[in-house]
Amino acid sequence: MPRSGEGRVLSIQSHVSFGYVGGKAAVFPLQCLGYDVDVVNTVNLSNHTGYGRWGGTRATASELDGIFESMEQNGLLLPNRLLTGYIPGAEALSAVMSVAKKLRDRNPELLYLLDPVIGDSGKMYVAPDVVPIYRTALQNATIITPNWFEVEVLTDVKILDITSLRRAIQILHDEYRVPNIVISSIPLRDWLRNILPLHIRPPSDSPDQDFLLCISSTTFGPGAESSQPSSVYAQHVPCLPGYFSGVGDLFSALVLAHFEPSGSSASPAESPLSHAVSQALTKTHGILSLTHEYSESLPEEDRLPTDEEKDASAPDRKIRRMRGRELRLVQGQDIIRGTEHIEYRQMEPWTGFWES
Repeated sequence: MPRSGEGRVLSIQSHVSFGYVGGKAAVFPLQCLGYDVDVVNTVNLSNHTGYGRWGGTRATASELDGIFESMEQNGLLLPNRLLTGYIPGAEALSAVMSVAKKLRDRNPELLYLLDPVIGDSGKMYVAPDVVPIYRTALQNATIITPNWFEVEVLTDVKILDITSLRRAIQILHDEYRVPNIVISSIPLRDWLRNILPLHIRPPSDSPDQDFLLCISSTTFGPGAESSQPSSVYAQHVPCLPGYFSGVGDLFSALVLAHFEPSGSSASPAESPLSHAVSQALTKTHGILSLTHEYSESLPEEDRLPTDEEKDASAPDRKIRRMRGRELRLVQGQDIIRGTEHIEYRQMEPWTGFWES
């Protein structure tokens, strides 16, 4: 945890009045872990868009520039950690990436976690002109936390096998100069399950259970002696039924919170990045499990299954379901703080990842 006076995070991402996505999913956990958090909202909405109905505004590039300029004039741009998430539109993204570069140039030790919120499951949330800006900005990041689809978009590599997975990670390390990569979630298809080392594979008695795989990769740095391009760790987590929002935002905040590049990890088998990801994976899944248990306890009309046709004809049906699946962050704050015992999901070394 940060020492007093040393933990200040600048969080630049979306805001909703109701529920927990974007900054609402990130700021409270960071505060629970001892960080002061300065918040800049890129959008200000009533609720996340999964409800089907929402209202609010998006910050323009000039509005964001005005906030950053006033903070600068007052000597308030003082973070030693930076977190950026959903930013709509190329102009607004350029404004945010400009201040990120300024902060990194001013303080090379700044820890910057860039979550390139582009899309998921083959669907883009942002306009295509956002992608080249992210590609240019990657070189300023300490850590990035894309999902598998965002990795594909950023690298122009379809991840279909171990060769393409290696290629995508190597592009991010070598061409975009990102030292720490976390692929936050990739479906554990048969091809991926079959190449995993036995100690990372799911139990053989759960063939019908769906899993996601989390992968982290850290370059060894200049002057390091290694025959491998990077140190790779991985771990699977079981999928919970239903749709949850804000999971990636929570996960990214927890990775940033627990990352100590020069600190000692909890175990000799962990690197600084894999330790941070293990903590984030453990706590995020703990919050999801708590949320799922709560949603299952609700009246039947609040947990009706997804049905696009019925949801379209009766919008309140979808709204009730979404409302019951908001992350239980306040109720799970002991999980976030690490004072409630839950299963530790440790990232394990994938020692043969780079072997042909």
